[in-house]
Amino acid sequence: MSPQAPEAAAFLQPQWPALPGVQALMTLRGGGVSAAPFDSFNLSLGVGDDPAAVQANRARLRARMPARPTWLRQVHGRDVLQIRHATPEHPPEPFDAAWTREAGLACMVGAADCMPVLFATVDGRAVGAAHAGWRGLAAGVVEATLQALCEGQGVPPADVQVWLGPCIGPRQFEVGADVLQAFGQAPESPDPQLFVPRARPDGSPRWLAHLPALAQLRLQAAGVRCISTDGACTVEDPSSFFSFRRDGRTGRMLAAIWLG
Repeated sequence: MSPQAPEAAAFLQPQWPALPGVQALMTLRGGGVSAAPFDSFNLSLGVGDDPAAVQANRARLRARMPARPTWLRQVHGRDVLQIRHATPEHPPEPFDAAWTREAGLACMVGAADCMPVLFATVDGRAVGAAHAGWRGLAAGVVEATLQALCEGQGVPPADVQVWLGPCIGPRQFEVGADVLQAFGQAPESPDPQLFVPRARPDGSPRWLAHLPALAQLRLQAAGVRCISTDGACTVEDPSSFFSFRRDGRTGRMLAAIWLG
């Protein structure tokens, strides 16, 4: 990820094949008005930040994003919302993913170590976004989003391109045996591309998990061919990213995609 100019420091432009009419961005932690420990471009009202600061930050986002936002109530699940112009800005039911084929509506997911995943059909007529932490990923949120997008638009998975955004990286994501088992991996002999053994000083077994590799494997198995990965680790770059694993009480970033 290359440094941004100061006036645009709050945004990251996903690097993936350009599609006519498809626009996307991800916010970074700088460029907002929130005070520590939410400094400064926190977009979540659910982390203890001053609501007035969050609303000011959301106004800055809307000035940069010419599409109507839909704020999902994320629960680390796999439910997918189809966004229409009649969809409320704050749907009451929980969703961890969304898709749309209507212009001017943003599919958005928040994150602070979990992985934002953006989808777009190669005809540039439908887009989606998913919030993929390990629980949601194991539950099938990327497959559910892909299926909703493909069935809704009438295209095969091979006609969908995907971007895997910044998340907790494979040098930082320490997990227990329950996470391996959630992905069908035996703790005694896990796939070394997905889980690397790491013993704690007290000798208890732990593993380093590779969240983007897990997502990529599942997307490829579902038939997706074009997958772009940002590769940045949210834990290792405190100047650019909020990280719950690193800081605990902190803000949330947001990834958005829309049809212009």
